[in-house]
Amino acid sequence: MHKIVISVTGASGSIYAKLLLQKLLLAKEQWTEVAVVMTENAKQVWRTELGDDSYNELPFNIYSTTDFTAAFASGSGKFNTMIVVPCSMGTLGRIAAGVSNDLITRAADVVLKERRKLICVVRETPYNLIHIRNMETVTLAGGIICPATPSFYSVPQTIEDVAATVVDRVLDLAGIDVKTFRWGK
Repeated sequence: MHKIVISVTGASGSIYAKLLLQKLLLAKEQWTEVAVVMTENAKQVWRTELGDDSYNELPFNIYSTTDFTAAFASGSGKFNTMIVVPCSMGTLGRIAAGVSNDLITRAADVVLKERRKLICVVRETPYNLIHIRNMETVTLAGGIICPATPSFYSVPQTIEDVAATVVDRVLDLAGIDVKTFRWGK
């Protein structure tokens, strides 16, 4: 069973975080615990992009970015997956540099040092060389970079359908079985 940390940063793409959390609720038989940590910028972007503060209604344990007593701040907490969605380039840069200045970057450091699964759903375009090198560093350290790049071969009809092409891929990477479009079927 999975113990998952979802970290939401202030990058554009709140829809990805919201859909991911909704889909995790639908797959609750596949995990034992989901913890969520959001930056203040993430909350502001969520309100701007989604027009609400529904992150306050999430039925998960929500942690402040300064709460270093969270179980996933230590390897002994045994969280086996961390998804940073959306992942700002600032957060990615701090993870790549090993700067554990908040709960998100500390948890990412823990996941990498314990050789567990870190998935960073980066949301930026275009990339500069610093971004590319930070993505390389995190990849070499064992993380997975999953750009928030939707696919269109499933012929999505709504913005949520488009975003779901990314979210479903992230859940696949995390080992969560979801019903989704599969190429060749």
